[in-house]
Amino acid sequence: MRTLLICLLLPAAVAVAQDSPFSAFNKHAYGQMKIWLLGSAEKMPAENYSFKPTDAVRSFGQVVGHVADAQYLFCSSVLGEKNPSPKIEQTKTSKADLIASLKDAFAYCDKAYDATTDASVTQTVKLFGGDMPKPIVLTVNDMHLSEHYGNLVVYLRMKNIVPPSSEQASQPPQKK
Repeated sequence: MRTLLICLLLPAAVAVAQDSPFSAFNKHAYGQMKIWLLGSAEKMPAENYSFKPTDAVRSFGQVVGHVADAQYLFCSSVLGEKNPSPKIEQTKTSKADLIASLKDAFAYCDKAYDATTDASVTQTVKLFGGDMPKPIVLTVNDMHLSEHYGNLVVYLRMKNIVPPSSEQASQPPQKK
């Protein structure tokens, strides 16, 4: 009887621990944004981190810092932690410091994405004055990352640098 119960309950327990298609897609989108944002930060020469297409917008470095700061905002909410609010955008200016801060922010958010499963779909957190399901907070983070990757693409193109997403897209398919 014990063996039968284990055989019946184990697949259910494994299924509950797995990602839903929604959280799996969220994690995939986040992983792609991580590659492209870090790639953009690495490709831009250090002397162009202060570059602004116009005075009305953030510099390239400020966008990188803003993305890192926002990661802490969204992911601390999902993790149920106080936002460490490192103020990266206001305090870091060098390429090396901003890349290190962006990597740290992604490492922090990795914990939030890794903890998101079907079981967390109904858990809500406070964000922007309201209750929001944890996976939706991560979706908002993904959207925010995409928005600012789009900004960085323009900055890179203005400096005649091919953005990471275009590099990947231009590679010929591998023969099998």
